[in-house]
Amino acid sequence: MSEISQTLSCTAALSGCAGLLYAGVLFTVALVSVLAPTPQRRKDARTTLAILVRRRSR
Repeated sequence: MSEISQTLSCTAALSGCAGLLYAGVLFTVALVSVLAPTPQRRKDARTTLAILVRRRSR
């Protein structure tokens, strides 16, 4: 039984790290889309952000 709880604990930690990494990427792209010096870079960053947060139709 302890192996199952250890596996679940590791899985939860890995999922948390992946979620934090994804949130960091989203924050960075959003920041670039606002602060980029050229209009083309801002447009590229907004396009990337739209791709990252695209929602699937249900």
